[in-house]
Amino acid sequence: MNRPVELPNCLPQFAQPAARRLTRQITVAWATRKVRIGGDAPVAVQSMTNTDTADAIATAIQVKQLAQAGSEIVRITVNSPEAAAEVAPIRDQLDKMGIDVPLVGDFHYNGHKLLTQFPACAQALSKYRINPGNVGRGAKGGDNFAQMIDVACRYRKPVRIGVNWGSLDQELLARMMDENAQRTEPFDAKSVLREALVHSAIASAARAEELGLNQDMICLSAKVSGVQDLIAVYRELSRRCDYPLHLGLTEAGMGSKGIVASTAALSVLLQEGIGDTIRISLTPAPGESRTTEVQVAQEILQTVGLRAFTPMVVACPGCGRTTSTFFQELANDIQSWLRAQMPLWRADYPGVESMSVAVMGCVVNGPGESKHANIGISLPGSGEAPVAPVFVDGVRTVTLKGDRIAAEFQAIVDEYVRRAYAATASATAAVAAATPAHH
Repeated sequence: MNRPVELPNCLPQFAQPAARRLTRQITVAWATRKVRIGGDAPVAVQSMTNTDTADAIATAIQVKQLAQAGSEIVRITVNSPEAAAEVAPIRDQLDKMGIDVPLVGDFHYNGHKLLTQFPACAQALSKYRINPGNVGRGAKGGDNFAQMIDVACRYRKPVRIGVNWGSLDQELLARMMDENAQRTEPFDAKSVLREALVHSAIASAARAEELGLNQDMICLSAKVSGVQDLIAVYRELSRRCDYPLHLGLTEAGMGSKGIVASTAALSVLLQEGIGDTIRISLTPAPGESRTTEVQVAQEILQTVGLRAFTPMVVACPGCGRTTSTFFQELANDIQSWLRAQMPLWRADYPGVESMSVAVMGCVVNGPGESKHANIGISLPGSGEAPVAPVFVDGVRTVTLKGDRIAAEFQAIVDEYVRRAYAATASATAAVAAATPAHH
């Protein structure tokens, strides 16, 4: 057990995340708010309302909730003249509330009519989502698509060409299936379907460019509901084009199923450097906040190490050593409290979103895990002394006892934030003051 250990002359090359795929960059903006997608920009978080857009007040309220939860772009349905007529009032209401999040209009079937008949709607949106499978058949579909691209060019609005296997261009798919049937060794039907998705997205983007839309105004997506299908399609899209890509598992489902499926698919692609924006398409439970999808998107990006949004709490799962639920309650309370503090902390204490907090339930891994966190507490397990040592930056600083452990630990975390990140805030302010303004 105590024999000396020697490191090998050459350590193995442990796997690292792939470098981000190099893409063109587009900008989705409203007023002074600019969200850059692709290139060297961080992966952006998107979400979508589920209100009737014709109900301007309800939609504006939900957009505000999503934006405050951290959605950097919010998509709204524009499916009828009544909805289109309310887009500009929704935008005005958001501006009055100080919510400058860019809005994306989601168009299907009649988008060419709505964008041309309601110019205020076309101007109030920051981006259009066009599904080439739902613009119409044959020459009519081509004309409808051209009308929408013409409006995008006129108002200089970027476009997401969003293909979906639930509404794929059936003429294209039938033609590709017929061609495949003529092959000596036909491909399987699923491979042809995947190829049709990729082909539709890239061909539609090429057509948009022919119609005058700049290359830096186009983003692509190819939504499917199967994890392996999504991974395969996006790998091929990434290989064959350099447009920024929007990731999302469509119809992911409810609750843990939707979260697990989305995480499984998107994490693989993000680890491979693929993806420039993400949306988690969860079916909310009755009464559940729509903001859950924003939180899940943030946690995926933070867990894989691409971005930081809020301090993360490490907590053990519990076992026979931790018969008390106290550590579970404390972990949950601390996580909720940290998220609630972020709107203020984000402005006053830059970098605090990268902080880690450990709430552990017994002596087995508690002290060690707490030492690895910025700040951690090791609570007593069954049969252990009723004391809870606290570790700050790896050093044991205090031992808590009694029935006020939760409140005292929360106060310690709060004091740590104000002390540890105040220097960062001061340095940031000094740099800003020393940087000459450009006019």
